[in-house]
Amino acid sequence: MERNIPNLNKDLPHPPPLRKMIGPSFILLGLGLGSGELILWPYLSANYGLGIIWGAVIGITLQFFLNMEIERYTLATGESVFVGLSRIFKKFAPLWFMLTTFIPWVWPGLVASSAKLFSFAFGITYNKYLPMFFLILIGIILSLGKYLYKTQEVFQKTIILIGIPFVLILALFLAKPVDYLALTKGLIGMGDGFWFFPAGLSFATFLGALAYAGAGGNLNLSQSYYIKEKGFGMGVHTGKISSLFSSHKEEMKLEGGLPKNTTENISVFNLWWRRINLEHAIVFWITGAVTMLMLSLLSYITTYKKEGIENGINFLFQESSYISAHTTTAIGTAFLLIASLMLFGTQFSVYASTSRILSENLVIFSPKKFRIESLSKLFYIFLWLQILGGCAVFMAGFTEPLNLVITGAVMNAATMFVYAIMIYILNVKLLPKMMAPSTLRRAIMIIATLFYGGFSIFTIVKYIFKF
Repeated sequence: MERNIPNLNKDLPHPPPLRKMIGPSFILLGLGLGSGELILWPYLSANYGLGIIWGAVIGITLQFFLNMEIERYTLATGESVFVGLSRIFKKFAPLWFMLTTFIPWVWPGLVASSAKLFSFAFGITYNKYLPMFFLILIGIILSLGKYLYKTQEVFQKTIILIGIPFVLILALFLAKPVDYLALTKGLIGMGDGFWFFPAGLSFATFLGALAYAGAGGNLNLSQSYYIKEKGFGMGVHTGKISSLFSSHKEEMKLEGGLPKNTTENISVFNLWWRRINLEHAIVFWITGAVTMLMLSLLSYITTYKKEGIENGINFLFQESSYISAHTTTAIGTAFLLIASLMLFGTQFSVYASTSRILSENLVIFSPKKFRIESLSKLFYIFLWLQILGGCAVFMAGFTEPLNLVITGAVMNAATMFVYAIMIYILNVKLLPKMMAPSTLRRAIMIIATLFYGGFSIFTIVKYIFKF
């Protein structure tokens, strides 16, 4: 693939009103909702208090700026960042992204947690066959929709519009002034007898939570697909994936191109840029941060300093018991079911996103053997391979949900360190000056790289040398 991005000699389409642009960020929000928002940060708050919640805000803030640089490239070129990265890093890029997508996400920790909550809510015994059934159900839903992107967007919007208001109302109802004070102190790192980092908290767990303060790992890169298939910017020219059984097939293009270099197109690009920043800030950054804070506050109110919460996702069961005792049994059960649905929805979009990443990178790596016209079929092959891989994990007996989530999260944090560097190079080297990141955005990308890199390296060294 040529290093330079071709010029398509076409104009950028004008952006629609903001209300019609809302959508892509719902998928990314849903990808983070069931992991960092619902499990890891509330788990830390249950065990260590709210003094660590500053990390959640920093984590999702850094992800916001990372995501916007991912969107910038696709908005300007209409091609995914994976295609762009292969222009610079050649065959290494697709190999790296296939490896670092499949390994961390083959662990089906989210659906395991979903099945555990579902079992507890209905009073049935949890076993490996329930999460396996959930995985197969995910495959069926994704195989039957008309368009992949639309299926994801509608599914995640529905879950979010049900789940988030329920959690917010519940937290506001149960919280007392002293709880809000603890949350406020936690935002500046003041905990119960510590500043910023409590004794006993492993760096691996904290690093995993930082990675999942949002989508996490290579999943952030899939935002490139969402805005492309929504038809943002030059993405209107490159087509979208149809589902397995859809009769309507669109022409897919792997490579995109820049618009004509005119004053009008630069002006239109800047308008797009302002609106997609606003869309992502409202849906992903603000909504995601508030949701994490409220779920962590709810966990703190209901389970902090109680026995039996340090193992797995037991704190969620205790949350449900507390909610039942202070409201009604029906509301406590509803909390578990909504939490289970959120986790199921996250695993749903994880497999949709990873399958897309794996299939496109295979085409990029070997375009003569695996043609872009076969992308839809390749997507479904990878989807069902991952589902079968997840079932194999359960059949092997590795069923402890939190261990699965943390294992994947640590690996994803390390990949974020690597691709933050790669995205920085991509946008600075290949995009025209008027579309490239500003000095401020470049500085933030460098900070994000140092932040994820520092924590990743320290965690790995600490694990190897056990100090």
